[in-house]
Amino acid sequence: MIRPIDRYFLEKEPLVRDCMLFLRNHILNFDSGITEALKYGMPFYCYKDKMLCYLWTNKKTGEPYIGIVDGNKMDRPDLIAEKRSRMKIFQIDSAKDIPIQVIDAILTEMLQLR
Repeated sequence: MIRPIDRYFLEKEPLVRDCMLFLRNHILNFDSGITEALKYGMPFYCYKDKMLCYLWTNKKTGEPYIGIVDGNKMDRPDLIAEKRSRMKIFQIDSAKDIPIQVIDAILTEMLQLR
């Protein structure tokens, strides 16, 4: 039986799915205190039971992004607020190499906020 959270990833287009599965694995392995849960129909990543970030796709482009909980507390030009007051997003281009060093810097800063 496939878990709903696994189904979320499997339903994506192959290129986007592979990118998101890599991000999922990378986030979960970044720190042993990070856990995964399906909340609001999307994969959320928590640190010590506090929401940290989530994975989602842009409705217009279909490209994945990492949604940063409390991103409004981070001053990074690579994070986009759009119309969100609390969250910011980090967009990923699934056709290009994933910017691991940038993602690691963002994850490190998120954990420091917690």
